[in-house]
Amino acid sequence: MAKKLFMFEKPLGMRDTLPFLYELKKQVRSVMAEEIERWGYEFIETPTLEYYETVGAASAIADHRLFKLLDQQGHTLVLRPDMTAPIARVAASRLYDDGNPLRLAYNANVFRAQQREGGRPAEFEQIGVELIGDGTVTADAEVISLMVALLKRTGLGRFSVAVGHIGYVNALFLEILGNEERASVLRRFLYEKNYVGYREHVKSWPLSSIDQKRLLDLLSLRGGTDVIEQAKTLVTSEKGRRAADELAVLMAVLRTYGVAEAVKLDMALVSHMSYYTGILFEVYAEQVGFPIGNGGRYDDLLAKFSRPAPATGFGLRVDRLIEAIGETDVRDDIECIVFSQERLAEAVELAEAKRAEGKRVVLQHIAGIRDIDAYSQRYRSIVYLLGRSGRDGQ
Repeated sequence: MAKKLFMFEKPLGMRDTLPFLYELKKQVRSVMAEEIERWGYEFIETPTLEYYETVGAASAIADHRLFKLLDQQGHTLVLRPDMTAPIARVAASRLYDDGNPLRLAYNANVFRAQQREGGRPAEFEQIGVELIGDGTVTADAEVISLMVALLKRTGLGRFSVAVGHIGYVNALFLEILGNEERASVLRRFLYEKNYVGYREHVKSWPLSSIDQKRLLDLLSLRGGTDVIEQAKTLVTSEKGRRAADELAVLMAVLRTYGVAEAVKLDMALVSHMSYYTGILFEVYAEQVGFPIGNGGRYDDLLAKFSRPAPATGFGLRVDRLIEAIGETDVRDDIECIVFSQERLAEAVELAEAKRAEGKRVVLQHIAGIRDIDAYSQRYRSIVYLLGRSGRDGQ
């Protein structure tokens, strides 16, 4: 039997956005959207609801994290769990028609069900880009550089981008473990950052001391470009070495963009997003315990919509980004005009004049205020138009 809901309860993982936070999100969103458009990306919107059999199945989000419902025709629908799969659907069906690179951007809420209350939202806002049709490492460098530019534009102080290559990790695991089942176990430890569990699991398997050391050494491959040559000594396959070489090319391009100082290589980096096929990355900021954004290359996703094409992109979590920036009062610019009934026309005229100058103005009848002292604390300045004398004060 379901418990009786308290009047003010919200569904698990759902949050209200109060005015001060809404204003901050609006400012951050505006700054990032402006920068994205400067790089030539075009914004797109997709439906909140998608078919489970298409976008739901193509998404990398686990099935138990999807919000599902039935339409009147009996089709299973999902609230979009990410934006990459819906954009892949649109690009494959309507936009990617000549095989040339396509640059798309989005700003939307996504939905992921929570099993229990743990402070994680079930609905959150993302802003990001998808570069479709370009399989070069330069394309990967472009989206990483754009992400760094966005974070700098928002005023975020200190952050770092961890970059890896899922192809390298998969090649190493396949060489040593020989099957996907074992590899998936180790990838999960890496995704969860459970390095103790990873080490214990590696040591529990009947592997040679050399192979155990190769798997354990993977965890130490973090830092600058010097780790690339070390990484190549752990793998013997051409695929693994090629993945390491791609990271060397990436770092060279990032230096050209002037953002390499924000990037650190992490050869053990993996993602819960199963559609990544190559270079992938996460961005971290101080005082936030989770990545504030992530991205990577997903060259196989569009093939699920019968339109094979290479692609790369990223998404930034607006809520975590604001947590990293720090909440500041952004309502200081609102002015208020308090008037009595006989000064209504004068008050409306003054408010319209100020709004025409681009100012934010509240028009408030004095009779509607219970506590003038408390009310006046909300605004940067107040103009009083009271009585018949025509005089006003600040």
